[in-house]
Amino acid sequence: MFDAYANDDDVLNVQGDALTLTNGATRVTLSGSLEFTRDKRGLAAALALKAALDSVVAKLQADPHLPAQVKDEPDAKPGVVDNPFN
Repeated sequence: MFDAYANDDDVLNVQGDALTLTNGATRVTLSGSLEFTRDKRGLAAALALKAALDSVVAKLQADPHLPAQVKDEPDAKPGVVDNPFN
């Protein structure tokens, strides 16, 4: 079961990796493309996506301190890497 905003580790793949939901503490990212065919496979994909989105909606609605907008996180500072070709 996909538990939205629970951690930064969970990934839900729907129909292989056609559609991916990546969990995060402040955002859930949806990426890919998915066709809902009129068959059992399409139903399974639709139910998996619905369950994940229901989790997102439930968490957002249950948060009494939901901000108007999450602050964008700054990019990680670039580090210095030794040149392996020297």
